[in-house]
Amino acid sequence: MPSPPRQNAINGIGAGFSSLSPPQPARPSVVKGASLLILLQLISRLITFVANQLLLRFLTPRLVGLSSQLEVYYLSVLFFARESLRVAIQRQGTTEAASSTGEKKDEPLLVTRRDSQAVVNLGYLAIFLGLFVSTALGWMYLAYANESTLQTSYLVHSLHLYGLAAMVELLSEPCFVLMQRRLQFGTRATAESTATFLRCVVVFLSTVFASKRRLDIGVLPFALGQLTYGVSLLLVYFVSGYGLATSIGFSLLPKTITASAGASPSYVGSYFYRPTMTLASRMMVQSVVKHLLTQGDTFLISILSTPEMQGVYAMANNYGGLLARVLFQPVEESSRNYFSRLLPTTSTTDRDTQDTKESAAVQEAKKSLQTLLRLYTLLSAIAVALALNGLTEAFIASVASETEVQQQSVWMGAFSVAFAAAAFVFMRVFPLGAQGLVLANIINMLCRVIWSCSFIKAYFRRHGTDLSVGSTVPGGIVALSLSTLVVMYWLHGSGDAKSTPVTILVKVAGTAIPFLLAMYVYA
Repeated sequence: MPSPPRQNAINGIGAGFSSLSPPQPARPSVVKGASLLILLQLISRLITFVANQLLLRFLTPRLVGLSSQLEVYYLSVLFFARESLRVAIQRQGTTEAASSTGEKKDEPLLVTRRDSQAVVNLGYLAIFLGLFVSTALGWMYLAYANESTLQTSYLVHSLHLYGLAAMVELLSEPCFVLMQRRLQFGTRATAESTATFLRCVVVFLSTVFASKRRLDIGVLPFALGQLTYGVSLLLVYFVSGYGLATSIGFSLLPKTITASAGASPSYVGSYFYRPTMTLASRMMVQSVVKHLLTQGDTFLISILSTPEMQGVYAMANNYGGLLARVLFQPVEESSRNYFSRLLPTTSTTDRDTQDTKESAAVQEAKKSLQTLLRLYTLLSAIAVALALNGLTEAFIASVASETEVQQQSVWMGAFSVAFAAAAFVFMRVFPLGAQGLVLANIINMLCRVIWSCSFIKAYFRRHGTDLSVGSTVPGGIVALSLSTLVVMYWLHGSGDAKSTPVTILVKVAGTAIPFLLAMYVYA
């Protein structure tokens, strides 16, 4: 790419884990979570925006470009280490209790304790992966960076600090996945808003300090800020996780798990739930390809352009992507959580019961997806491809089988080739610079949206229903409202209301009356 409840970190335990059958969607919790995440993004982006505006007085485009390279290294470590695990934990349970008859119904606390311990254990896999990924990617960056980049003051030190920051943030992963599993978004909102604020403060103060002392410290302020961010996240998540662990009775350290009586062993080394590990490993390839596509523009511009152009592109990308990060990203994360719980892929021995529940769940998912797509089409008139791509892929990540995940990985590989070819043509054959990279990104997004839409239509068709493209488009009233707004804006610009009031009044009436008649017909 993500909380204790508002009053107490342990409220709602019985409701959340009284049964380990695939959890039913708690729509109010998901909606509240999406709202919290949107508010979090607004606050974080506002703080970051103000800090960036202040920093522009002290930084050159070259330093901004180099900092974006280090940020990609940092994000790559986090993505490869934890993304596939996060999705797998969302989609599957973490114990065999759902299928076991050996667990007594009067022992919900034991079930909750074992489930929580299994989630914590899985979180440590991200830490182990992060050690290898951070080392490998750091070595690759230093091996292939050009000489002028390596001569930047404190660049190597900054790279090491970014790697350390990634590992510190990964230390909070066991607590994060525990909160995510329990839909406790408040902790995440607290952790990320606090960490973002402290990061901006550290970056700004260290930059101003170096400027006043006339010290050339390169991108070191960004590295110090990122380390502060990781430490802040770790502290907040640890405090919340420790309170939860003390109350329920599990450990925040890896601990062996004993399978319930009569259940087949489902844990690797008595620590890690095997089905979740299997799904995560199979999603890893797709995660790699997806990350290359997501960060492909940064990779390509670092190869095909100068650090100065990279800095200009990074600033434009930050401003241009505000809508996607503030609104779309939280909705996509919450949608993935919601659809994963609404459409579980686990099997049950009661075929008739499962068919009935599955049919109701599919219909509910269809209505929810239609509503979200209509909203996205309305809100994303300036970023349609980016918005629809995120939401449709969030749905696919929730319902795709292992075979379908592999098929998606193959298609994403093909799209990455198309993206690279388009970027080369637009940036080298037609020297469009950063504009060419934006065009290549649009082509990439459109390819992914088309594939995702075809998958979604096939998915609902297999489950006995249909999702048409027309059902995801806002209704006639909304379309008329938008078109009327455009016409009135054009009319307003074509005359002076003070000098020709009667003419303007006639124009407004000529627009409003047809609109009201059309509303009457559609209503």
